[in-house]
Amino acid sequence: MSPTLTSHLLQFSGTECVHCKEMEPLVEQLQKDLNVEVQYLETWHDEENAKLLEQYDQGRCGGVPFFYNTKSNKFICGNCDYETLKAWALSA
Repeated sequence: MSPTLTSHLLQFSGTECVHCKEMEPLVEQLQKDLNVEVQYLETWHDEENAKLLEQYDQGRCGGVPFFYNTKSNKFICGNCDYETLKAWALSA
């Protein structure tokens, strides 16, 4: 069964991923500032989320963190600064 998507902003992460943890404060700030939801999808321990990551990644990044905007098809591979994350979230 595929995960239910509740947002057009997706964050694919791994529980033990250091880089993913580094992005958490930026994602929290983004959600607060823009009043948006970024849906967290853990991929290292959830096979369905891992399959969904492959579907959206299409071999572009091959790892986490991976951010995908289903409205604009814009994505971010790995860590980024707040302004880049904000531009990704606002892209339409």
